[in-house]
Amino acid sequence: MEYHEIIEEGVEPVSPVGQYFNSSALCIYIIGVIEFEVPIHGLLMQAMSLLKHVFLPINPRFSSIMVQDKKGEKRWKKVDVNLKEHVRTPILPETLESNDKWFQDYLSRISMEELPQSKPLWEVHIVNSTTSDAHGSVIFKLHHALGDGYSLMGALLSCLQRADDPSLPLSFPTLKPSNQESKSTKGICSSFSWLLSSAFYTVADFGWSMLKSSIINDEKTPIRSGNVGVEFQPISISTMAFSIHQVSDIKSRLGVTINDVVTGIVFYGTRLYMEEMNSKSKTAESTALVLLNTRNIEGYQSINDMLNTKAKAPWGNKISFLHVPIPKLKQSRTSNPLEFIWEAHNMIKRKKQSLAVPLTGTLLEMEGKLRGQEAVAKHIYGTLSNSSAVISNLVGPLQQMALANHPVKGLYFTLAGGPESLVISIMSYMGVLRVTFKTEKDFIDEQKLKSCMQSAFERILKAAKEIPDKTRY
Repeated sequence: MEYHEIIEEGVEPVSPVGQYFNSSALCIYIIGVIEFEVPIHGLLMQAMSLLKHVFLPINPRFSSIMVQDKKGEKRWKKVDVNLKEHVRTPILPETLESNDKWFQDYLSRISMEELPQSKPLWEVHIVNSTTSDAHGSVIFKLHHALGDGYSLMGALLSCLQRADDPSLPLSFPTLKPSNQESKSTKGICSSFSWLLSSAFYTVADFGWSMLKSSIINDEKTPIRSGNVGVEFQPISISTMAFSIHQVSDIKSRLGVTINDVVTGIVFYGTRLYMEEMNSKSKTAESTALVLLNTRNIEGYQSINDMLNTKAKAPWGNKISFLHVPIPKLKQSRTSNPLEFIWEAHNMIKRKKQSLAVPLTGTLLEMEGKLRGQEAVAKHIYGTLSNSSAVISNLVGPLQQMALANHPVKGLYFTLAGGPESLVISIMSYMGVLRVTFKTEKDFIDEQKLKSCMQSAFERILKAAKEIPDKTRY
């Protein structure tokens, strides 16, 4: 079935960020996977109904294509949607050595495929295959131009319910920083000192970010091939899980935040992998590009609130990025892995005093007006390709969810289509922290990387247990 235009003029202009992510330089996708703890026979018809009656009405972009008007401006144009063209149900080969390997290869393959611009930029794959992680899976592939992780997660959650009681809303972990001093209690001298520090850090971070986005490349290491056209090379997607209870125990003993602990574990594990693959790379100049949600919120809003243009966090791509150096694996940090947590804590605390993130957003907006969106897309492409890794995270619900009465066992996501060799995505769900690795295939040894991450977690947990829990005193 062909897509027929419903209206002659675009219903909504494409946001600048949406144009960056769907350009000649960049084509970025968000891949989300829902794992079920029961067989999903017969889920297809129920899923089609949810897509038609719940998913599509959430936002016009789900039933629109991106077109250029007579003035050359890109807009979302409404079209008729044939759901059968957006829902795929792959059939497993009769002879398989491993369902796990087949699923991993399938997920990697569809993540690399470009969605046709003549159809709305999303698709769903219902995989009725039992793996070691689940009895079946649903894969959502959504173009990043449709919205960011926050928007798309809100849309996804609207199709799901609490497994124990559908009438109750899902709840999420609070994201309030611990032991944060109220600004009202700061003295004049303290406030002045904070302003000076903020100004200094803003200049330093912004200047460094501009250099990293343009002329300074990270070194070639076991996590950065530096090859031209990495975005067109085969990828591999794999996951591992940590207990949030154990991560919280480390947090309490060190008096830091969950984010500090997770960042420290990821950086330590990354350096252990780099050292194992090439001992010299443990002190290489490597940078992680951290994707940030710029909304001033503490949790997910309802879809109605999200779509309200007067709301604090409207639908769209409200993201920015921050360059963070990956701490080097020095001898002191080898003997005391907790230094990676302290380093992450101090780094994040310092970055919070910097205004480099909003300043970078303003600069990109100005560049878009002066040079056009394609030029900004090339700028972002350079930023991604010059860095060693991309890190992103989302907060998931505390309670178990269900899709059409099928309990959800696990939930994870990643990003595809970028020119980086390594993407690390982190998501919490039901007391589990799921870490996903999207790697350049045949360059990064994903199994060894996961082993190094597990080793980093165990070493940090062991070292933290030797420290008394500060919350008890």
